[in-house]
This record gives sequence, structure tokens and C-alpha cells, in this order.
Amino acid sequence: MSSSAVTPMAFARAIAAAYKRHGVAPEGALKAAQITPAQLNRPDVRMTARQMEQLSATAMRELDDEGLGAFRRKLPWGSYGMLARASLSAPDLGTALKRWCRHHALLTDDVRLSLDVAGSVATLTLEEAQPLPAAARELSIAFLLRNVHGLACWYVDSRIPLQEARFPFPAPPHADAYAHMFPGPLRFDAPQAALRFDARYLKLPLRRDEKALAQMLQRALSITVLPYRRDRLLVPQVRQALAAHPERSHSAEALAGLLNVSSRTLHRQLKEEGASLQQLKDEVRMERAKDLLYRTKKPVKQVAAEVGFRNEKSFARAFKGWAGVAPGEFREQAAA
Repeated sequence: MSSSAVTPMAFARAIAAAYKRHGVAPEGALKAAQITPAQLNRPDVRMTARQMEQLSATAMRELDDEGLGAFRRKLPWGSYGMLARASLSAPDLGTALKRWCRHHALLTDDVRLSLDVAGSVATLTLEEAQPLPAAARELSIAFLLRNVHGLACWYVDSRIPLQEARFPFPAPPHADAYAHMFPGPLRFDAPQAALRFDARYLKLPLRRDEKALAQMLQRALSITVLPYRRDRLLVPQVRQALAAHPERSHSAEALAGLLNVSSRTLHRQLKEEGASLQQLKDEVRMERAKDLLYRTKKPVKQVAAEVGFRNEKSFARAFKGWAGVAPGEFREQAAA
């Protein structure tokens, strides 16, 4: 097995168990994925993403069940492709995911998926209406969450970083593999399975069409086993650039150059994400000003200069608009 083999062999054993529940021998699928019986039964062995993709695709086709035996009724081959197509016309990712969750309930009522937003955090929750079969539970939950996360990334052609991934079971012996499948903070023994991410991604428009969908469905499972690298959400990148290079953030052209986009694209994409360059500049300057007032004893005049204001008076006026109090009063409250 190569160094890229990080997927737990426990998932392959769960798929082999699905074959047995359907009364079918799994040897052909295991051979197609180049997994030997000896490897299958060793808990310390891992498989590559490509092997997992090959094994899953073969099993789903041969068993005609994309749920791999986890649900009371089969999900015929093509079920998840149908869900993807039904959401493709959505104007933005939030609408697409809500449609996907709603339509998934038409396939099975064994699990319920929902999307909720609280402040700046979006949470996609998977709730078991009844306990899933023990042999299929971990694989089914991990597969469903990877499926919807991978599809969301594909829809908007962007990596969507996870703020947290939760699983309603104890950390398995191969828990380290979850860091590859769900990069970000992990929580086991959670009340429900869920993914948490920045809600601003929900406003991104879908960037795929029917032609792209047809191509993706030829290897649909690749989106569930391979990480997405590109990040299209521009707001965090702009904030980071403004904080790291304040000397180059006075003009949109200079900032756009740092981000390798045109100034027109910069303004347009920020608008799509519900932000403006001036708003982000103000937020970064406020955070920097608060940090200097809290951590240092520098005079307010010097703080004003360091965050880009020409005089103390204009800084004090802007700061009060941001924080509701004058800089000196903020410093006193922070020290109290």
C-alpha cells in the first residue's frame, strides 16, 4: 500500500458485509479494487482513495443499492445523481443544499438531513430516524457527509473548509483517517452527525451546468473520496491580505494584484458574497486598533497612525462608530 493509502479498511469490510446481507459474494468487487482477503481482514491496513472509489462504485452497481444496505429499502443506482441534477438549477449553494436534503427524504426516511444557519455558521445535520445497522452505520454516516460536502464543493467549484465535523459514535481505532476525510476539528460521541462551515459559502452561485454534471457522474464517487483544493470564497482571503499587507491595501488595484484577480473581479465577487472592500478594510482596521489598544500602552494618536488614519480625531470618530465607545474608553473597559 502506498503512502497515500489512508482510507480505513473497515470501510471495505462494511461493503463486504453489505454484499453478504444481499446474499452476493464480494470477491469480484474486492479483486477489482485490488484488495486481497489478507488485507481485508487486517485492521492496520489502509486503502487508497482510488481503491475506495472503485470498490464503492462496483458494489453500488452490482447490488443496485447506493445505500450499501444501510437503509430499509435500496437506493437504486443513480439515486444520488438524480439528487444532484434536481438541485443544479438552484441560484446559490444554500438553495441547492436545502433542495438536496429535502429530496433525500424522498429516497429514504431512515435518516433526515437538514441545513441550518446561526449567525455566521452553517450546520448540515444528519439525524437517524431509527438506528442504522451496526455493520453499516459508520460507513453510511461518513459516506453521506462526505457525499454532500464533496457535492457542495463541486457545485461552487471551491474548497469549503470545515469548522467542525461531528460523529455520533466513539472514536474508532482508525480515527486518524478522519482528518484526511474531514479536514478540520473532529468531535466523536456527538449527539448527532453534522458538518459546520462558514455560512458565507451558501451565498456563492452554482458554477456547473448539465454538461459538467454528465461528466462528473461518470466518476461521481471521486468527489466523496478526494479533497477539493481551490477556495473561491474571497472574503477571508481579502481579510488576510489586508492584515498581512496594509501598505499595499490602499487601492483596489494593489489588493487585487496580491490576490491575482482583476479589480473588477474583486469588487464583483465580494458583492456576490455580501461584502464590500471598504467594509472589510474597516473591519480589519477595527480589529487591529482594538488589539493595539488592548495589548499596548501606545498613545491613541500612535494607534491611529498605525491603522492608517491621518489624525487622531478622524480615528476617534470612526472607532466610536465601530465599537460604540471612544478609543480611550474602550482601553479602560478592556483593562477593568
